[in-house]
Amino acid sequence: MTKKIITDLKQTGLFYDIDLQFADFINRLSGSSGGNPEIFLGAALVSRATGNGDICLDLNSACETLRSQKRVGPDALICPPLSRWREKLGSSHAVGKPGDERPLILDDRNRLYLYRYWEYEKNLADSLRERAKSVTQELNHEDLHQRVTGLFPQNNSQEINWQKVATGIAMLKRFSVITGGPGSGKTFTIARILTLLLEFAYQDAKPHIYLAAPTGKAAARLSDAVKQAKHQLQCHHSLLESIPDEAYTLHRLLKPIPGSPYFRYNGENPLPADIVIVDEASMIDLALISKLVQAVPASARLIMVGDKDQLASVEAGSVLGDICDRNVIHGFSKEIAKQIKELTGEPISQSVGAGHGNSGLQDCIVVLQKSHRFTPSGGIGGLSRAVNRGDPVGSLNLLSNPDDDSITWLEIRNPRELVQELANRIIYGYSRYLKLKDPIQALEEFNRFKILCALNVGSFGVGEINKIAERVLSRHHLIKPRIFSTNPWYNGRPVLITANDYNLGLFNGDIGITMSDSSSNDGDLYVFFPGDAGALKRFSPYRLPEHQTVFAMTVHKSQGSEFDEVLLILPDKDYPVITRELIYTGITRARKKVSIWGSKSVLYSSIERKIERTSGLRDALWK
Repeated sequence: MTKKIITDLKQTGLFYDIDLQFADFINRLSGSSGGNPEIFLGAALVSRATGNGDICLDLNSACETLRSQKRVGPDALICPPLSRWREKLGSSHAVGKPGDERPLILDDRNRLYLYRYWEYEKNLADSLRERAKSVTQELNHEDLHQRVTGLFPQNNSQEINWQKVATGIAMLKRFSVITGGPGSGKTFTIARILTLLLEFAYQDAKPHIYLAAPTGKAAARLSDAVKQAKHQLQCHHSLLESIPDEAYTLHRLLKPIPGSPYFRYNGENPLPADIVIVDEASMIDLALISKLVQAVPASARLIMVGDKDQLASVEAGSVLGDICDRNVIHGFSKEIAKQIKELTGEPISQSVGAGHGNSGLQDCIVVLQKSHRFTPSGGIGGLSRAVNRGDPVGSLNLLSNPDDDSITWLEIRNPRELVQELANRIIYGYSRYLKLKDPIQALEEFNRFKILCALNVGSFGVGEINKIAERVLSRHHLIKPRIFSTNPWYNGRPVLITANDYNLGLFNGDIGITMSDSSSNDGDLYVFFPGDAGALKRFSPYRLPEHQTVFAMTVHKSQGSEFDEVLLILPDKDYPVITRELIYTGITRARKKVSIWGSKSVLYSSIERKIERTSGLRDALWK
């Protein structure tokens, strides 16, 4: 019977072999003789769900969703009634209730978890709810109000200064979240929060401060941004020295134990930290963020920073979105609103509704709602807002406006049209850096323009676009790739690092340019990367960690980066992975101009589609 179940599920085309092998393992643990279709199906589905980024499987909607995706055979997939499914799963020795130590956990809302994901979610929810209730020591509101006023520019409008509100929340709470889009001033606010904490909360001792981000590229950007922000601060030199310049990747901060999924710093051995600030929090998956929160002492301040509307992590979970209760801006409690008014002068009680939920999280989250880079109604700012609210008609209207050249649209119907249109754009975007001899200037010029793709493979994917770019640039004698050689290196080759190498100081997401070194007479090629304070790092191509050519890159890989101009390429066919979050993330990588090429129907359906990752975290925090 087990073989027949496996055969039937294979025919659907919905499962990987590992899903079916896991289901067979759970079925054997269940203690039933022969095969049990309900248990087998549940186990296969929860394995598939976590592989697709979900935290758990929602039995309530699983069958309806799967029937709509079924590709082969009208009877290949048969879902049992919910009551029977629950009964069969509940009778299995491999399935337990929350709190049991079983391979699978089934909760009272019909969510089926792998045990480790249930544990990650529970530990994170319990810790955040506890931290949300924690308040800091008494502060001198009058003195702090004067200092806050001096640190932030005078606001002559009637708008609430949400940066000041975020600063007040970070002073009052041991856990806070600052979320907002590009140009909303997140790093600007972080630097001022650190200054005020050093002045008012830690006057008697030098606190241990850690800056961290999920990737090496994001950590480097955070480090650079904090350094720049420090130069703008007017405060005592000793305070500036206490604000760290270095940012860690989360793995480097927590110190992995080789050969295991655990870290040296954990709940039993916490970080020696007083303040931990984590940037690009939207990119962090459930497992890592749960381990991080356990490792941060309960007495420390934990500040998460990121854009809740960006793409979620590659791994399981959409944690920042769940923590912020995405698409809802919760009001503050009356007590916190009163204290914020005293500390910052911002009258949030007059313009924000009543708080929701009983976790206290509504008093910990601030959404920076004003972009200091984009106008709200048109251009990149207006387009990103339209995409965010799921408005394809409004988005296409903005893109079709001939009077706004900061956002443009081009209908591409097939790969041949794409190749024809790309040639001129590739020459326009990349010819200038290839004519430069100075690597600093070449890197600066190269990073002004970037082609972003929704997919890795296919005619509209990164791999093919990079090949097209090499052919076009070679045809115009701007590069000389070794077509008939296994050696991929040529002058001008741009590379993207895809794996961290702490010994070399190169991190996933770093971009370098291959050039000869004018200071050396050997004529050899080297790869140059940006270093600290405008300096360069130079490496032999053969010393680099994993890397790839990067005339084009995926939107996922571009997270944490910014370019003057972006060309976003969508495929000619629709794919479920292309969502409004992906479109929004691609658009907001651009500082000055974004062009979108592709099928109008694909753009339309992508903006309508949201990332839907199943988890119980939002309910645990907000219900």
